[in-house]
Amino acid sequence: MRDGLIGKKIGMTQGYDAAGNAIPLTVIQAGPCTVVQRKTAKRDGYEALQLALIEDRPAKKPTKAQQGHYLKSGAPVMKILREIRIEGETPLKEGDQIFVDVFQAGEKVAVTGTSKGKGFAGVVKRHHFAGGGGSHGSMFHRAPGSIGASSYPSRVIKGLRMGGRMGNDRVTVRNLIVFEADKANNILVVKGPVPGPNGAYVLIRKA
Repeated sequence: MRDGLIGKKIGMTQGYDAAGNAIPLTVIQAGPCTVVQRKTAKRDGYEALQLALIEDRPAKKPTKAQQGHYLKSGAPVMKILREIRIEGETPLKEGDQIFVDVFQAGEKVAVTGTSKGKGFAGVVKRHHFAGGGGSHGSMFHRAPGSIGASSYPSRVIKGLRMGGRMGNDRVTVRNLIVFEADKANNILVVKGPVPGPNGAYVLIRKA
């Protein structure tokens, strides 16, 4: 199976390798997570685990449907619920807990989250267009230029790069190396950046 865990991004810091080189690190409050539901190919059509992130405060005013869904696991209704696909059999069942020690220092993980929203952005910022000349009265500095032909096909081609909403997308960063996994404090430290602002929820899986 592919182990996974829900986490909350704390922020970035730096560490040092054996040669004394500075390494950018991201600190994640990872887990503990409770297995709320075990999905099977026979009953649901695919193999997966539904995980809930255990936090200090449970969800406010949960519905009866949410309470019934969490009843079998024995956990209170939590705010964050995520699903991870698994391959083959797993000993995990409803009510079992997963801790950060499923990851070991040196192994690779993939982190999925929602990137920071930038609002409306033009083509220079959003797609790295070069723009026009800056002198001699060109009046063409950060404009997109032509967006299509006039006679044929007489329309804007679907997918053309233009200005628009930037960020706030689901992003997965793969092959991040685990720098440290601290089970006592539920802390996972990985090399490099992960999507989203500080306080954002992320899903961590073995690469």
